[in-house]
Amino acid sequence: MSFSSLGLSKALLRAIDEKGYTTPFPIQTKAIPVILSGKDVIAAAQTGTGKTAGFALPLLQRLAQGPRVKSNHIRALVLAPTRELADQVGESLATYGKHLPLTFGVAYGGVKINPQMMQLRGGLDILVATPGRLLDLFRQGAVKFGQVETLILDEADRMLGMGFIEDIKNVMNLLPSKRQNLLFSATFSPEIRSLTKYLFRNPVVIEVNPRSSAAKGVKQWAIEVDKSRKPALLRYLLQKNSWEQVLVFTRTRKGANRLVQQLAGDGISSEAIHGDKSQENRNRVLADFKAKKIRILVATGIASRGLDINELAAVINFDLPQVAEDYIHSIGRTGRAGAKGVAISLVSADEVKLLSAIEALLGQTLIREVEKGFIPKHSVPLTRLAKARPKKTKTPTQKPAGSTVRAKAKTSPKNKKRYKRNDRRNQKS
Repeated sequence: MSFSSLGLSKALLRAIDEKGYTTPFPIQTKAIPVILSGKDVIAAAQTGTGKTAGFALPLLQRLAQGPRVKSNHIRALVLAPTRELADQVGESLATYGKHLPLTFGVAYGGVKINPQMMQLRGGLDILVATPGRLLDLFRQGAVKFGQVETLILDEADRMLGMGFIEDIKNVMNLLPSKRQNLLFSATFSPEIRSLTKYLFRNPVVIEVNPRSSAAKGVKQWAIEVDKSRKPALLRYLLQKNSWEQVLVFTRTRKGANRLVQQLAGDGISSEAIHGDKSQENRNRVLADFKAKKIRILVATGIASRGLDINELAAVINFDLPQVAEDYIHSIGRTGRAGAKGVAISLVSADEVKLLSAIEALLGQTLIREVEKGFIPKHSVPLTRLAKARPKKTKTPTQKPAGSTVRAKAKTSPKNKKRYKRNDRRNQKS
């Protein structure tokens, strides 16, 4: 199937062609015709599968055929959970809509509000905003909703996880009741389904991937290690593999800053991106990483959504995320748009509950390994899913020095059964 078969205009097809895209992704082939028809849509798709274009292209086409926007009004509203994602969506809209007479704007907190108020004076066809800043703009009379035709909730599960549910409901109560509603999310949680009952009218439900699953192109596994030895193991993995760039996730901002200092001590170029950094700093760091001036980008969960980095070969979870759904999004930064990638989680014994929650969400256990020289003194207990699905293992033969081994030699007989050899994959890594 081609983009031209989806009913898109010549102006949009021209922009798509200039972008170098020839074949639409499954989420695009399913969502675009339905959105063009004006129906409400609930779509679940993994990150990196083209879902932004899945709603941006039909939205642009529908708006191009409508009336002029009035001063301080908007015709379409895209709500996003983070500044990074809002910027990314705004860039995509500008790219696909560059041959259309439409106006775009992006608004989020952490920066001065006056420039955002100024861009709204003439009205905008599409505004991409975070919920909190949008309500600030409304209270100051800078944005009016009387012309809104379409509401889009992007990364809806993330917005709910960040506590935006009341802000979202407040925004919806301000919008015209007659409008098209679109919701895009990487996971379909019970909270998402509850929200859609409140928001949607006979929506078309689209699921292009198994619910709460990771991208097929991402090879994922866990490495057991004592917490105190995680920095040394990370340095070892960076030296062992030929990754040009790596995105590393930590659980806290202090942890991200500390890790950057430790990497700098080893001469490894790295920068941190998290909520304590100014928007100007975050934009600079992200631009440097995309330009390959920085090898390691250390981030908290704020960057697990909205980062669109081409050819990112590896993601490492230095810490497991507090919220299981964030695991899906963090590893979704690699293996994007059909590419291959690896996602490695460094897991210590005190993170077994977090690991158990992730495996329950995935519906599968993560393969576990240890690296020679980093066999933990405190092994990670079996998770509930691992206990429920015991696997037979073969007794491994002696492995060559320096290779990855299962945590067998220095663990109890009870724990020996938990590990399996995986020489072939380790030789490829």
